[in-house]
Order: sequence, then structure tokens, then C-alpha cells
Amino acid sequence: MPYVLAVDGGGTGCRALVAAAAGGPALGRGEGGAANIVTDPDGALASIEAAARAALAAAGLPPATLAEAGAVLGLAGANIADHGARLARRLPFAAAQVETDAAVALAGALGAHDGGIAILGTGSAFLARRQGRLHAVGGWGFVVGDQGSGARLGRALFEETLLAHDRVRAGSPLTEAVLSEFGGDPHALVDFAQAARPGDFARYAPRLFAAEAAGDRVAADLLGEAVGRIEAALAALMPDDEGRLCLLGGLAPLYAPRLGDTWRARLAAPAGDALDGALALARRRYGGGGG
Repeated sequence: MPYVLAVDGGGTGCRALVAAAAGGPALGRGEGGAANIVTDPDGALASIEAAARAALAAAGLPPATLAEAGAVLGLAGANIADHGARLARRLPFAAAQVETDAAVALAGALGAHDGGIAILGTGSAFLARRQGRLHAVGGWGFVVGDQGSGARLGRALFEETLLAHDRVRAGSPLTEAVLSEFGGDPHALVDFAQAARPGDFARYAPRLFAAEAAGDRVAADLLGEAVGRIEAALAALMPDDEGRLCLLGGLAPLYAPRLGDTWRARLAAPAGDALDGALALARRRYGGGGG
């Protein structure tokens, strides 16, 4: 196969790049919509194809190249049941390997080093590598997992807003502002939440960090609980004091200064991103090289 495709997809968006299988820089890059294969497999497939076709167009390659390329895809939800295998059978590539988003992120962030990663974005997942062995914590999806994620933060904020409206717990300027966005009508908020996907909730997460900095009590409580969940996951993932730790995802720079001293001392800048990891794995599998 002369070309390989690397794809990174999650609850917020999907990115793809095309490169020569033998080596060299990316030839073209493209983007698509959300690509969570658990919550919306059909939408994820459409986003993946759109991002891949955009990458080919940016590289000046014909659309037919899609059916001639080998691809490695790192996708949110690929570790749950048989969702990854089912999607792989529907992909338009000559050959495809579906990995979790955490697996390609780790390959990109750590390179050849041992250590661990915490992905903190719309969802959350934790993965470590030691002497070639992988150990995962979390990544079970929005309904029963994703602690510390943007989606769970946004949902928790909605819950606190309703509790404040019902006078079960004290509210704050943040909960008042959220309810006012729905015309002060809790029924409108609930209607939105019933149909919301993880990415819809996650859009509220940055406001929690901004509100905490302004002294908002509800925001501080919710973020304190989330940091505790993250540190508990890290303790299970990396129980000794060895190995570097990379925080990845849109919320990573917001969480980093809130971690305890022990974890902050282990933080390292990632060597590359998830697309770099997916490209390395694709070249290893379909190009005969290490990437």
C-alpha cells in the first residue's frame, strides 16, 4: 500500500491525515464532525469518511486512494463491547485497524518511553505502558464512566442547577446563569439534557473553570470532586513513582495546575499527539516501518 491514513476521533470531532507508507511528513490533513462510535456509530462513520476525504483532497490525491490505503483509527468507544469491530467492517479503506483513542494517544505522547497518559476532554481515559505491557483504567463511556471529563462536568453542572432551583442545595452565580440561558425554565433545561450528547454537555465544562477562578462555590465543589476522581484513577494506573505522565485533551491544561504535587512533579510534555501515534502504528502495520 503506497499510502496510509491516520484517524483520531472522539465526541467533539474527528481528524485525519494521509502520508506515504514508506515515511516522510503528512501529505494532507482533514477534519470531520464528532466520531463516538458508541453513542452515534452512523454519524461517526460519516465523520471519519469526511475527514479522510478532506485529507486526500488537501494532499491532491484522488478519492479512489481511500480504497487503496491502510488505516489506523483511534476512536472513542472502541474498547466497549464489539463497537470497534463492527465499525471496522464498514470502513471504506483497503485495510483498517481500529484502536481506542487512548492507545493512539499513548503511542504519540510517549514515543518509545514507558509512562502513562490521562486523556481529559469530552470523555476521559487513562492508559499506561510498562515494558511493553498496557494497563487501562476508565474509558467506559459517558453513561457509566468518563469521570473528570468535560461531558460529566457539564452534566453535573446541570444537576446542581436543578438542585439549586428546587432549593435542595445552595446555588451560585454559575447555576443562576445556566438556568437563565433556558429562560429560567427548568423544564427547558431538562428537555435539552434529555436529547443532549456528551459533546453538548462538554461545552459547559470550560465555564466551570472560569467560574471557580472567580470564586464560585458550586464550580469549586464540582472541580474538587473531579480532580479527586482523576487522581484516584492515576493512583490505580501508576501505583509506583516511576514513569512520566502526559495529560492530553482540551481540559488537560486546566486540570494540570489543580493536581497534587506528586502528580505535577511527574508531568511531561507529550512527544506528539494522537495522529502522530496513529500514523506510527499505521506505518508499522502497513508500511513495514516503525513510523
